[in-house]
Amino acid sequence: MKLARPFSRLFGSSSSSSSLTAPKRQEVAKNTLCINSAKELHAHLMRILLHSDPYSISLVIKSYVLSRFHLHKAHIIFSQFERPTLLLWNHMIHGLSLSDRPDEAINLFHKMYFQGFAGNNLTFIFVFKACARVSDVLHGQKFRVRALKLGFESYLFVVNAMIHMYACCGDMGSARKVFDEMAERDLVSWNSLICGYSQCNRHKEVLDLFCAMNEADVKADSVTLVKVILACNYMSDVDLADSVVSYIEENCIAIDVYLGNTLIDMYGRRGLVNLAWKVFDRMGKKNLVSWNAMIIGYAKAGNLVEARKLFDHMPQRDVISWTSMITGYSQANQFSGALTLFQEMMVANVVPDEITVTSVLSACAHLGSLDVGVAVHDYIRKHDIRADVYVGNSLIDMYCKCGVVEKALEVFDEMKEKDSVSWTSVISGLAVNGFADSALEHFSQMLREGVRPTHGSFVGVLLACSYAGLVDEGLEYFESMENVYGLTPEMKHYGCVVDLLSRSGYLDRAYLFIKEMPIDPDTVPWRILLSACKLHGNLTLAEIAANKLLELDPSNSGNYVLLSDAYAGSNRWDDAKEMRELMQESNVQKPSGWSFIEVNGTT
Repeated sequence: MKLARPFSRLFGSSSSSSSLTAPKRQEVAKNTLCINSAKELHAHLMRILLHSDPYSISLVIKSYVLSRFHLHKAHIIFSQFERPTLLLWNHMIHGLSLSDRPDEAINLFHKMYFQGFAGNNLTFIFVFKACARVSDVLHGQKFRVRALKLGFESYLFVVNAMIHMYACCGDMGSARKVFDEMAERDLVSWNSLICGYSQCNRHKEVLDLFCAMNEADVKADSVTLVKVILACNYMSDVDLADSVVSYIEENCIAIDVYLGNTLIDMYGRRGLVNLAWKVFDRMGKKNLVSWNAMIIGYAKAGNLVEARKLFDHMPQRDVISWTSMITGYSQANQFSGALTLFQEMMVANVVPDEITVTSVLSACAHLGSLDVGVAVHDYIRKHDIRADVYVGNSLIDMYCKCGVVEKALEVFDEMKEKDSVSWTSVISGLAVNGFADSALEHFSQMLREGVRPTHGSFVGVLLACSYAGLVDEGLEYFESMENVYGLTPEMKHYGCVVDLLSRSGYLDRAYLFIKEMPIDPDTVPWRILLSACKLHGNLTLAEIAANKLLELDPSNSGNYVLLSDAYAGSNRWDDAKEMRELMQESNVQKPSGWSFIEVNGTT
């Protein structure tokens, strides 16, 4: 059917000349329609019997298909045509490629092809987009072959869409091949390849391509620089990151919210919170990520005062905001602050995630706050919070440190996935709570299940042997570390062996063990020996250990007190007094003792 008049005059009939205002007629002229205008145009075309004309109805289909809630209407209209025009095919493929069903765009392309339409440059741009969204590199490759046969390799936008498709599918070899063969490139070409490398975590290639981009005298934009800065972070290339900041200033690159957030994150990782604040302060537009990145930066730098100020002034908060502050308090050993903030989070009806509860459980473990820990555990169960291996490990650690080993074992047994930390936590927890046999049995079970022991595992095993007085077994475990499992003992393991020997009264063997250590002993083994010498009344070794401690750590009051008490225990009061006086003369301060209790949930 031939049109009687152009679209701009379709509304000029006497029956509907007043139905659309001048601005809406301008929308039609610009080839764009809002949904209300599209509905009015659709109704008008039906009244004048032009709704079955593909050219008249094309704007309606285009508007419907680009609207998430009206896509089905576009399908209904489109399905009424036995032989749609290429324009209508393109509208449908375009809309579907942007919808939540991009695979249907690929299917529709095949239907179009079987009806005799090869497609044009726009068709291939849209279908490459669909392939990118579903990571369908096989179809993408077939469409590329067809595009090349039709001569579209000279169309810049089509080739850019090819690069984007290959990059999204992770086929960076093909993406780079297409890029290298391009006769003409624009900024989108470079960004498509850079974004692909970044998505595949090939950060060196991102930086290399950025350098090549500079050599080609192509000016980067904020999209480029976001990926380059991220690559600098992963590659720990501080100098290049600083040069990128200079590049931004020299080229007057607008710092949008994405580039600003990336810069804040970069400076936060490096502890340069003052520079992060300058970026934050100059950003014209900020989003929730901006605020969270700044809070995380301050918390990581230990500046919880500024972090809390920002937190309190946030226009809105999400679970990341709350978790960042709670984690900041926990990492700064302000565990009471972490629990208080968590309680405020609950009052605000913000649902915590697994990271939140892990930080809160860690605070409970350090404070011995069993009631809060149990409440958190109950909350996890009732609200179906994903109890991953980290949450499970935190629950085991919390229950063990609060002395409720039965609950720790219950959590351990219920865990669907366990890692070496899970085994280490339960072995160490059993050991320090006096269940040495159970700790060693769990270690044996861990080996039977093929879990390779770690340095932490052996600390738990050696502690169990020490508490149970299993000297020979403990020494065998210690020897197996290096001989069987290839683990080089660390200072904490040597300290455990000294404790193992000292607790059983083998002070001479403990002293000889320290002397024969392949690494220089720090204060830990000597302090363990000194404490045991005090218990067993061995003043000779006590003096040797104390002299070593005064040499290594002269400002620690505990060294003086231990030797003084050893003298007092052997009725050598003059020597005890002399040691106390030496402590005063050396201006060594004895820290005040303190303790805490929990009453009605308050520490």
